[in-house]
Amino acid sequence: MTDPAPNTVRSAEPWRQRLIRSLLYGRNVDRSAKARARVGLAILAFVAIYAVIGGRLVMIATGDNHAARRTASQDRIATARPDIVDRNGVILATDVKSPSLFGEPRRIIDKDEAIELLTATLPDLDTGEVRQRLASKKGFVWLKREITPKQQHDIHRLGIPGIGFLRENKRVYPTGAEVAHLIGLVNIDNQGIAGMEKWLDNNGLADLHRAGFATDRLQRPVDLSIDLRVQHALRDELIKAKEKYKAKAASGLISNVKTGEIVAMVSVPDFDPNNPKEAHDPDRINRLTTGVYEMGSTFKALTLAMALDSGKANLNTLYDARGALRYGKFAINDTHPLGRSITLSEVFTFSSNVGAARVALSQGVEAHKAFLRKMGQLDRLRTELPESTSPIVPRRWGELNTITIAFGHGLSVAPLQAVMGINAVINGGYLIPPTFLKRTEEEARAMAKKVVRTETSDKMRYLMRLNAEIGTARKADVKGYYVGGKTGTSEKVVNGRYSRKQVLNSFTAIMPADNPQYQILIMLDEPKPLPETHGFITSGWNAVPTGGKVIARIGPLLGVEPRFDLPPSERLILAASKGSQ
Repeated sequence: MTDPAPNTVRSAEPWRQRLIRSLLYGRNVDRSAKARARVGLAILAFVAIYAVIGGRLVMIATGDNHAARRTASQDRIATARPDIVDRNGVILATDVKSPSLFGEPRRIIDKDEAIELLTATLPDLDTGEVRQRLASKKGFVWLKREITPKQQHDIHRLGIPGIGFLRENKRVYPTGAEVAHLIGLVNIDNQGIAGMEKWLDNNGLADLHRAGFATDRLQRPVDLSIDLRVQHALRDELIKAKEKYKAKAASGLISNVKTGEIVAMVSVPDFDPNNPKEAHDPDRINRLTTGVYEMGSTFKALTLAMALDSGKANLNTLYDARGALRYGKFAINDTHPLGRSITLSEVFTFSSNVGAARVALSQGVEAHKAFLRKMGQLDRLRTELPESTSPIVPRRWGELNTITIAFGHGLSVAPLQAVMGINAVINGGYLIPPTFLKRTEEEARAMAKKVVRTETSDKMRYLMRLNAEIGTARKADVKGYYVGGKTGTSEKVVNGRYSRKQVLNSFTAIMPADNPQYQILIMLDEPKPLPETHGFITSGWNAVPTGGKVIARIGPLLGVEPRFDLPPSERLILAASKGSQ
């Protein structure tokens, strides 16, 4: 049999195949060229496949485990926060990257072996808890947050499938306990739970996180009013005073009287926000905003300002202080009775309880209540700090309440609240809400409220300076700073009765008294008598000298220029006030 002619074979081939073959290989291509083309096409296909596989392996090996990130998105991951800095730009709180350990239970082959290796490397891991988490059917579980780089290295060398790491933002506080009560702290998810950290979340940061805009590079630092240098000096002196006088606690504030800025705030014992467990100790509360106290004789500044501002009294108005003031079964006495009628000026200088009570009674209960409300003492003080407490105000305010409140008993307020009121008394009469953020004098004036007359403020500055010259604040009269001040010793209530052995001492100072720039508040809780105090525990023997040491240290830091050989208050302050009227 003869072979069919080539033309016969080609004619039997469908025309579509002939067209495709001629387009791919041409008309007269041999079989070897056709084979080489097929092999080349296969090689290209395999190269493309292996390139995709290799690229994927590289992404898995060098990336941050994107699959784990997607799974972890349903769990809380520590978010980025802006730096918090003091008024000079010193960092008080910042974020650092820290590895955290996670597991993917579905990918772990031998869970018992994984648990044994992990707990051997991290002894603080709870075996039962780890077993419970790895036994779940979840795609992602946290095993330990914020591990050290060495721990990460040791676990990585174990090579356990399904165990990985995610880098999270961890909040750190370089200054430790220096500004703890002001800064506050965050939880394990980097969310603010106290202090300015909580204020940040309550004022938009949490919303930015939910929207995905709060990235590391899109957040500006938060500028506080605090001066870390002044904060350190105040804290150092308060710790020394607490130890020296064996006090239960010590606290202090430094406020700019013209802007309401808090330049320093210390309450010891405090805590290190890098060790959050300390913050739960009830003895470490912020006594200046969270606590409310009877402020003692420092409150007499408000009582006398009320009388002077009413126009019904002047510095020479006489009040009967010949003996105790009796009201029903109660008797009000002076610590150092003068046994005679005294002027309003002497009521302040000699800190007469009887005189202060008679001053308040002369104004009337309703006028007294209205004045204290106007001065911000009867309502809860709101600042950036979430931690604040409402004052304890008598439910039925009668004459007896006015008598005791006149000298600082029977009404409990936050110390910061009292500072705000006294600022208004000595800064020309303007009530300015306190702030922990930087604020200019122009901004402060825009929100200030005129509460007392300028001439009333002049007279109160005179009385405070006079008290440092001849009264109970002499131990704080630091040369060159023309200090003014008022002492306060309030007996604490123990078992329903006032105790003379357990007192809360306070001292409020202004500098310079002729043109105040700063107010300083010092408080010592239950100081003990010492031989050098001659057995006394009143404010003039402990809080006042502590205030003097603080003033001597912070004056240069605050840029207050010392002035020497100044005339006494009667000539410098009172005469200038009379001349301006």
